[in-house]
Amino acid sequence: MTGSPGPVGVFDSGVGGLTVAAALRRRLAGEPVLYLADQAHVPYGGRPLEEVAGFARGISRYLVDARCRAIVMGCNLSSATALPEVVREMAPLPVLGVIAAAALRAAAFDPARVGVLATEGTVATGAYGRQVRAANPAAEVVEVACPAFVPLVESGCANSEEAFDHASQYLRPLADRDCRVVVLGCTHYPYLLPVLRRAASNLFAELPVFLDPADEVVGALERALPGLRRAGAAPPSRLLTTGDPARFAQQARAFWPGEPFRVGAARWTPDLRIEAVPTLAPR
Repeated sequence: MTGSPGPVGVFDSGVGGLTVAAALRRRLAGEPVLYLADQAHVPYGGRPLEEVAGFARGISRYLVDARCRAIVMGCNLSSATALPEVVREMAPLPVLGVIAAAALRAAAFDPARVGVLATEGTVATGAYGRQVRAANPAAEVVEVACPAFVPLVESGCANSEEAFDHASQYLRPLADRDCRVVVLGCTHYPYLLPVLRRAASNLFAELPVFLDPADEVVGALERALPGLRRAGAAPPSRLLTTGDPARFAQQARAFWPGEPFRVGAARWTPDLRIEAVPTLAPR
């Protein structure tokens, strides 16, 4: 990669972070992307927080070794548990999480009655509540854990009646508190927007704004790393998974239509490091 800037590295436990990668490519068409999905461990939500932090550290080290020019943790739980440590370890490389920018945007709503749908782990950290209230001490924040959502998205059932039933269950506490903005506190959740909006129409007197952190974090990346290319022809995105590459390729075609990419395999070593398997399959 000598003579040219490296890619922007993005990672998540599965397909959710593709929402961040897609937002990045929409706004920064000239930037190549290296994406890693840790599908060997998906979902992260119910795992011990220190275990998730260890995964985030290992993946971040791999992305640095792959000469990424910046890293985006396209995973809320990684952002909540590992971001400060990874920022210190990787300095001066820009490392961003998805929580801060989204929390700041949510805190600016008037009235600031903020609902957060997130994984069990992210809710347990209280990260959104802390950061929203830091920006607006008068804000009301209601966080709801949604353990069924990530498995539904990963299995291709985001638009199913089962997803609608869970959406209705998870949104009810937010409707009861008349939340005006609902933060999608897991990057898998934008794929559930059709059922979330349908369920919300039955529960809220006025539909809330559903806030996707992807655009917010890309804006933060642009501020952190001036000179990112808004136009131009980037090479195909490189997507790696610690799970099954053939299955991940099918998922990526469904969740990221129209984007050229190559899919390959990665694996964990016993000391929690990532190794890429050399052979990449074309899309």
